[in-house]
Amino acid sequence: MFTYFLCLLRLVDPCSEMALKQSGMSVEIFFEGKTSFGMSVFNLGNAIMGSGILGLAYAMANTGIIFFLFLLTAVAALSSYSIHLLLKSSGIVGIRAYEQLGYRAFGTPGKLAAGIAITLQNIGAMSSYLYIVKSELPLVIQAFLKADPDSDLWYINGNYLVVMVSASIILPLALMKQLGYLGYSSGFSLSCMVFFLTAVIYKKFQIPCPFEMFSANSTAAHLSLNVSSHSHGHDHVNGLLHAEDDDAHCTPRLFTINSQTAYTIPILAFAFVCHPEVLPIYTELRNPTKKKMQKVANISIFIMYTMYFLAALFGYLTFYDKVEPELLHAYSKIDPYDTLILCVRVAVLTAVTLTVPIVLFPVRRAIQQMFFPTKAFNWLNHIGIALILLFLINMLVIFAPNILGIFGIIGATSAPCLIFIFPAVFYIRIVPKDEEPMNSLPKIVAICFVALGVSFMIMSLSFIFLDWTTGSSRAAGGH
Repeated sequence: MFTYFLCLLRLVDPCSEMALKQSGMSVEIFFEGKTSFGMSVFNLGNAIMGSGILGLAYAMANTGIIFFLFLLTAVAALSSYSIHLLLKSSGIVGIRAYEQLGYRAFGTPGKLAAGIAITLQNIGAMSSYLYIVKSELPLVIQAFLKADPDSDLWYINGNYLVVMVSASIILPLALMKQLGYLGYSSGFSLSCMVFFLTAVIYKKFQIPCPFEMFSANSTAAHLSLNVSSHSHGHDHVNGLLHAEDDDAHCTPRLFTINSQTAYTIPILAFAFVCHPEVLPIYTELRNPTKKKMQKVANISIFIMYTMYFLAALFGYLTFYDKVEPELLHAYSKIDPYDTLILCVRVAVLTAVTLTVPIVLFPVRRAIQQMFFPTKAFNWLNHIGIALILLFLINMLVIFAPNILGIFGIIGATSAPCLIFIFPAVFYIRIVPKDEEPMNSLPKIVAICFVALGVSFMIMSLSFIFLDWTTGSSRAAGGH
């Protein structure tokens, strides 16, 4: 009777539940989803949105507008198809946990592989987000307060600030019992990124090309000069340097191939990483169906696709080939005390901070599945895992920032697995052969999807090792 009740809620397939029990695998009893469609879109969109948006204008500068649009469209379509594979596999076996799909497909090794990949990928993402807070927040506070960067004031010490942000903002949100409760914070996070996008578009029409660089030798009397006040900068000699007066670099390029082009492909390939969060969000969706969750995913991806393209386009059309790998740094070179850009930096920091709890949920779930598979929900485990994760990540960011290079390798390995390889191989193993034989078109496409993921992994790792040998840092991750 209880199994029948779960089937009515579309939570557990009875045959799958019996098989899991017989195999010794725990069955996680999910509560009935109560998260609205809109909140689910906010949560998944926030999971997709990362700091990688700041590097997309640089990627466009090295690919051209048309080639960038083609690559971004292809990656968005591939991400949507990958989620389709996950949802179809989940629907066949009645399981809504990435780790349990791995168990269903390959037994304990599959479960551990999925759990470890999710844990390492998301810990790396959270570490990079908190490292951004540690390095950027003190600079923003210094600029607002005109503080001496060499002073030892506690409120411009990045180590203190990252701990305060973790304890006062991230931890309370991470202690929420359900992921759906974070819909409001996710909506606010996306609003911050909309503000960032609006500022990028506005600055395109305010900053002339060729633009004038801010002089490091300018006197304090000129620190508050606004870019718009010297649009006729040929008459100014008060500590402002003119950019090279060459109209050639102010012409947009539709298609470009250069030494940096290949480095942008992995950045774009991982621009829509959200797959560890898909099934938890699906679990908490009100009246969940595969079609409804696919619609949530498609809308989230489309919104991020639009924001990505507009941010890249207007950022590129502002600076052209002078754009920086981190877009906001390009604005700082023109006027580091621009109030609007300082507010944008605060908005981006806020968005990055509010993304951390969303990313933490799948890690905690993966740890619970690997170490406490037979236990029902327990507040002590729930709180304890969150505290330990945030403590370890803060220690890494404060005392071992160089570990982020190691996480770059981990990300280049785990991200292709979570986006391309695992969804496809789970689909191939889980979908019955009598329903779809190996020579059927869906299975052939899934096999090609695995090959694509392996190629992305090899490409990303090759670029990272090449960067290490040459001493550069071009192959940054996109998330």
